[in-house]
Amino acid sequence: MPAVIDYINQHRQRYVDELFALLRMPTISADSTKKQDLVACAEHLARHFTDIGLNAKIEKTPGHPIVYAEWLGRPGAPTVLYYGHYDVQPVDPLELWKTPPFEPTVKNGNVYARGSSDDKGQFYTHVKAAEAYFRAGDGPPVNIKFLIEGEEEASGSNLDNFIAGNTKKLACDHIVVSDTAQFREGCPSLCYGLRGIVYMEIILTGPNRDVHSGEFGGTLDNPANVLGRMISKLHNADGKVLIDGFYNDVVELSAVEKAEFARLPFDPEEYRVSLDLPQLFGEKGYTELERVWARPTCDVNGVYGGYMGEGAKTVIPAKVGAKISMRLVPEQDPDSIEKLFRAYIKKIAPPTVRVEIITHGKARPVVVPTDSPALAKAREALRRAFGAEAVLMRGGGSVPVVETFKQELGVSALLLGFGLPDDALHSPNEKMSLEQFHRGILTSAHLMDLLAR
Repeated sequence: MPAVIDYINQHRQRYVDELFALLRMPTISADSTKKQDLVACAEHLARHFTDIGLNAKIEKTPGHPIVYAEWLGRPGAPTVLYYGHYDVQPVDPLELWKTPPFEPTVKNGNVYARGSSDDKGQFYTHVKAAEAYFRAGDGPPVNIKFLIEGEEEASGSNLDNFIAGNTKKLACDHIVVSDTAQFREGCPSLCYGLRGIVYMEIILTGPNRDVHSGEFGGTLDNPANVLGRMISKLHNADGKVLIDGFYNDVVELSAVEKAEFARLPFDPEEYRVSLDLPQLFGEKGYTELERVWARPTCDVNGVYGGYMGEGAKTVIPAKVGAKISMRLVPEQDPDSIEKLFRAYIKKIAPPTVRVEIITHGKARPVVVPTDSPALAKAREALRRAFGAEAVLMRGGGSVPVVETFKQELGVSALLLGFGLPDDALHSPNEKMSLEQFHRGILTSAHLMDLLAR
């Protein structure tokens, strides 16, 4: 183990340089023009796994390829499966980036680039830890498998199908997912719960073409006006979601969980200032941490339609739409929430427009056991790497594959994230702390050692 740690420390800069090569690849899975970039990235990763010492293969899917790699050189030792995704979010709005999104730029100890924290920088920590074991000795003390996909940010279903069809190949004792954040800098954390998601789109159509607002205004119901009225009916003034039956299956936090949340070093005022908000807002009766970790939400993610160019154009749009995501908490069923959403939208839509409702993706909420020996070893690995005791927390986001792993492989994942809350995921100027990246590699190396015991 000391030789492995020495190797990691001696190759810090090379590890960073290799991460930057990965970050330069514009692997936007939602952009059909980037298909070859995703293929190139998958090939790059497969070559790298092979160079390190694993058997790697690119698994083709109807969408973007999956990279699978394994090394089973420790008969009788536990097998650890590492999951990550090499695809990234779109970069829009590009004008808000202070540096080019696919040209990694270091400032104040952070690397700024799309995918740096979500998720290339995070899953790469385990790749580099594995490399250190191969280079400093005769390989990791555990059997290792890597499953790196290219459709997480596009809500693709091909990974689920691959897992379901390859349960024997993917069989393992432990699963490590690094696609979450720590509570704050200097406070290493293990996530034990994630919210689920239902992502919908509503499209409203009025006249058969955009029409002159002077010549036609007052004789028809403007779809943009209708959309605004419908969106206003999604919540009441206290932030409660008004979809009929939305809260029926929500499980309230236990007194123990509430107390644990309250003990965490969270300052609402610091949080408000970091977002440059005049005032925070949320469902009444709950703290900010309770709202973001353990309460369901309904948010408009985007609105489109009508004239959006420079200057004025007096039209009533023929078609408008909104994309809406609902984050779910334990016991809420995505299929049921989808049906409730569809019924509610049809209920509040007036007869003056035609309504189309599209489902873009769904994932179940997840809570993993907090009393498992593996989780205790992960906390110890964090302590060794970060020099501080790790806390337990939940996450507000969704990692759909965690539930798939549980259903298909029967294994609960360790949610071992190395991001930070201000990493600007899905936003302009995404970043990752290089110190977090380095300590993530150390954590992964320690965890392999601990799981082998």
